Amino acid sequence: MTTLILVRHGETDWNRDRRIQGSTDVPLNDTGRQQARDAAATLRERLNPDVPTLVAASDLSRARETSEIIANELGLDAPQLYPELRERGYGVAEGLNVDEYFERWGDWHGTDVPEAETREALRERALHGLTLVTRDVRRATAPAPATVIVVTHGALIREVIRHASGGTLPLEGERLANASAHTVLFERERLRLLSYTPVAV
Repeated sequence: MTTLILVRHGETDWNRDRRIQGSTDVPLNDTGRQQARDAAATLRERLNPDVPTLVAASDLSRARETSEIIANELGLDAPQLYPELRERGYGVAEGLNVDEYFERWGDWHGTDVPEAETREALRERALHGLTLVTRDVRRATAPAPATVIVVTHGALIREVIRHASGGTLPLEGERLANASAHTVLFERERLRLLSYTPVAV
């Protein structure tokens, strides 16, 4: 049994300016670094000191640095990086302002954005990535249960939540804030949603 705490990376300048990042490697800004420190303080209160805790992350710099800050603040080993946990690729939409995106393609569910990764492909990749994370953690900690702080990206976390909730969550009009944490249980190769913390748009 492995508990996965999915943490969205801290803020970047593109987040602040409402630009679509996707697979573009945009670094954290100072606000994002403080959000990572604040997330670590919140996580410290939630973690069971008797259960091994490890850190994993997307290899994009905004997630990697967020995970490094969290690991350092909590006195944990350096994060293991997984390219499978990268953000959804938005193709030619990357770099556009959100309003421009909606003018051209209607909503986030649109599949006609040239070169963009579909939600179905994103979900498949995300689940494969979390399976790899869980496999590696079990090798390191079995037979004991473990907790993994997984620092990744908003669209990917949303797809994992959709999968784990049977498609009922997140609700329309909810978003996942930078540095927010959402918990799923990986047991018998299945994911079960334990908690998530959306904010209204």
